[in-house]
Amino acid sequence: MTIKQLKLSVILLIAIGIMVGCGKKVENNTAMSNLIPFDTLWEYQKPAETRAKFEALLQEAEDSGNKDYHLQLLTQIARTLGLESKFDSAHTILDQVQKEMTGHDVVKVRYLLERGRAFRSAGEVEESVPLFVEAYELARNKKEDNFAVDAAHMVAIAVEGYDKRMEWSLKALNLAEKSSVPKAQKWKGSLYNNIGWDYHDQKKYDEALDMFQKALVFREEQKSAREIQIAKWCVARCFRSMDRIDEALAIQKALYEEGQGGINSDGYVCEELGELYLIKGQPENSQPYFKQAYEILSKDSWMMKNEAERMERIKKLSGM
Repeated sequence: MTIKQLKLSVILLIAIGIMVGCGKKVENNTAMSNLIPFDTLWEYQKPAETRAKFEALLQEAEDSGNKDYHLQLLTQIARTLGLESKFDSAHTILDQVQKEMTGHDVVKVRYLLERGRAFRSAGEVEESVPLFVEAYELARNKKEDNFAVDAAHMVAIAVEGYDKRMEWSLKALNLAEKSSVPKAQKWKGSLYNNIGWDYHDQKKYDEALDMFQKALVFREEQKSAREIQIAKWCVARCFRSMDRIDEALAIQKALYEEGQGGINSDGYVCEELGELYLIKGQPENSQPYFKQAYEILSKDSWMMKNEAERMERIKKLSGM
């Protein structure tokens, strides 16, 4: 699994848990009491379906007179558009929010986050960073820890250079670890993972392993099966980099067996098993795993487009 994909997948997984209930905190609590907490409707892998649910709430939101709720809802509609690369439409909605958000601090934080995400996803990274920084500072000032952590982690993703990324990642982690806000605390798993990969990129494997193991402990406490599997995969991948091959192999084999070696198998687990058996000098054992890895991962258009050389190598080693 690519580092970029790992970070994004974990971020999406944790975001689902974090955002549940966020819509409950608005500045007009009385008006909010009869409105649906819209963040509970998020399905990040289905932006169009999510947008339809949000748009179905718009009339009720407008009729309620709860401007805070209405504007927050619009920021999330903009986010669904950004996830579909409809950046002009996302910015148009955010322009509307910008005109009406005076005096609504949480709205402004969410506006800044979504404007920044829209710019970053469109490749306009330089424009996104100041927005994320402003969102962080405002959220910190207003003691909105969950949004402050979100903003800091977005800065870490967007900035150039290892030192800057690490500075902002650690800033986010420090806040998540010290916060008494459950939604902020839920970011810890994602941050441990991201920081672990940053250390891994720098070949600081001991530090990386420490972060991956912390992520695993956190995921096990949360009792989320898929997130636990990802955390175990990361630990095993780090073991491979540390030449702790047998330990890595034991974890990956267990993960493979959890998927029953069939249609539920993870292509990245299969790829790792192939790599590990290859390192052990057992190409006859590695080939079936590379074959299965290719059969699964070749269905991923992102992998075929962005990891063409890697996919060609897997195919070659599979004997196909």
